[in-house]
Amino acid sequence: MRSGYRRILVVTAVAAERDAVVRGLGGDSRFDVVAAGVGPAAAAAGAARALAAREYDLAVSAGIGGGFAGRAGVGSLVVASEMIAADLGAETPEGFRSVDELGFGSARIAAPAELAARLSESLVTAGCAAILGPIVTVSTATGTAATAAELGARVPGAAAEAMEGYGVAVAAQAFGLPALEIRAISNAVGPRDRSAWRIADALRALEQAASHLSEVLS
Repeated sequence: MRSGYRRILVVTAVAAERDAVVRGLGGDSRFDVVAAGVGPAAAAAGAARALAAREYDLAVSAGIGGGFAGRAGVGSLVVASEMIAADLGAETPEGFRSVDELGFGSARIAAPAELAARLSESLVTAGCAAILGPIVTVSTATGTAATAAELGARVPGAAAEAMEGYGVAVAAQAFGLPALEIRAISNAVGPRDRSAWRIADALRALEQAASHLSEVLS
């Protein structure tokens, strides 16, 4: 019996991520995959445009990202328990305050818990290094140990950092749909060291994650 998710939109930032997802899906006709651009604004606009053009049951933000030390290593996978706009708020003399604290809405959108857990468990059962946890969305990728520590303190348990998940989730929410985020880890969150990035490995992991998403939703 097929799941209730009969039509699924997957939004990536760039073509390389889109192509990895398409390979992993193996021609599953229930999925449409688009590369909407980098950052939360592009992701939200691209997702909203696609969602307005066709009826969907689920939106997924998928791509590569950074992993927080001790939570998600390079080459591993993170399935979002919630998507959090970690820098959406205001600086105050007492420190950063989120839009939740300011009373201007919420910077957090939860993933469908049962689906996220099933996907994470499916990946682990298949022998993948995968965890379920919060994924933070930022407009400026972290490049220092100090910023990484600040984000980790701001979002306890944060597993990964990327730039699009919250944007896709906001668009999905506007259409009354659930949203999911999957990140394959290409680098550690912290000092920017391009020589340590493993983008090819992360894209292969992303392809594998897409294959399992197709299976979990079958």
